[in-house]
Amino acid sequence: MQRHSEERAFTLIELLVVIAIIIILAGLLFPAFSGVQEQARRTQAKNDLTQIVTAVNAFYTEYGKYPLVTADTIYGPAGTPNNALFNELRATPAQTQNPRLIVFISPPDVKDPANPRSGIATQATTINGISVAIGDFVDPWGTPYNVAIDGNYDNQIANPYPDGSAGGSATATPAYALSIGVIAWSFGKDQTIGTKTPASASFTNSDDVISWQ
Repeated sequence: MQRHSEERAFTLIELLVVIAIIIILAGLLFPAFSGVQEQARRTQAKNDLTQIVTAVNAFYTEYGKYPLVTADTIYGPAGTPNNALFNELRATPAQTQNPRLIVFISPPDVKDPANPRSGIATQATTINGISVAIGDFVDPWGTPYNVAIDGNYDNQIANPYPDGSAGGSATATPAYALSIGVIAWSFGKDQTIGTKTPASASFTNSDDVISWQ
């Protein structure tokens, strides 16, 4: 007696159709997945900025002064490398003003020194034309965080977004200055300060992440 199997194999056309459907579904899901990843990076950056501001203020509480500065100062791509500031806050051997060696903040080292993300840079490199020094604290996109400190202790810091789109008083000098001792911000994914789309839009349309809003 001969047995005839009722099973049949998929044809080549059927396999190609299934593969095409999988590719289409992957194409539809990828933007959503990328959006989730980007939101996670922004959340990480916001958390880092909160920790940075808290650490600088804790240093002030401990020593009665801000680390290093004697005038309003920006650390990061908008000013001088931020590694000097984080040497003090991390109590590294390079610190000069943290004699009690208090660790006010302890970010991890980056996982990939050549392509630093979310942590302390362990080798000098350049990310999209922006220099990253050893010891810089970089954001999830690889750019060193900016930190501005009220080094002359007048409770006022120049707003890095002087068009009024990121807070501050229109009557302040300089315009839209912030009445706060420490601020920090990230350039975001585009790694350019205050990029707006379109150019006439407000700061809220940029991808920057700031500590004071």
